[in-house]
Amino acid sequence: MGSNIIINKEIENYINEYSLQLNKVQKDIISYNNSLGDIKRNQISISQCHFLHLIIKTSNIKKILEIGTFTGLSALTMSLAMPNDGKLITLDKNEETNKVANEFFKRAKQEKKIEIINNKALDNLNEFKKKNYKFDLVFIDADKENYINYYDISLDLINSNGLIVIDNVLWHGEVIDEKKIDNLTESIRKFNIYIKNDKRIENLIIPVGDGLSVCRKL
Repeated sequence: MGSNIIINKEIENYINEYSLQLNKVQKDIISYNNSLGDIKRNQISISQCHFLHLIIKTSNIKKILEIGTFTGLSALTMSLAMPNDGKLITLDKNEETNKVANEFFKRAKQEKKIEIINNKALDNLNEFKKKNYKFDLVFIDADKENYINYYDISLDLINSNGLIVIDNVLWHGEVIDEKKIDNLTESIRKFNIYIKNDKRIENLIIPVGDGLSVCRKL
């Protein structure tokens, strides 16, 4: 038995080289985001792309809700993994990045499967709840202060055995640094405690990218 490995940049590059390969538009989004400076941290990692792809493929997921679009890498990744009759709704209030994402969706010929709603996510989530919308998977990657709110409503939008996947739950490793007491880090800590104690789900933190929590509704 070996010891746990520390994933540095070189190991991550090796993993990506010998794993699923992204298509051209996914690579174009990453290149575009790299030109944006520090804000590129808002995109999911390549390893997270691979993980989402496999979950969707193996679970026959056809209806997805995403909270937090950014420039569209995660939405495009999930849409490409879905069958042709799949549908993904992505929520984001940033009109500028929504336009960028939509152009990438068109280039990948996924615009018929992806619907972008330009609005505050909580408004739409409550509306979906009133209309009894149901999804197979919800992916949350938005403002951290609202993670618990997004999660709670999302639980009402999925059936038993449905999945909620949440990004950034390791928060660059700062969740274990007691000196970090800023609002964002504290929001992630509170969220992790909240779902740990939630008897409505089974939860596993996957150490890919900045950490994914995968929650299965019981």
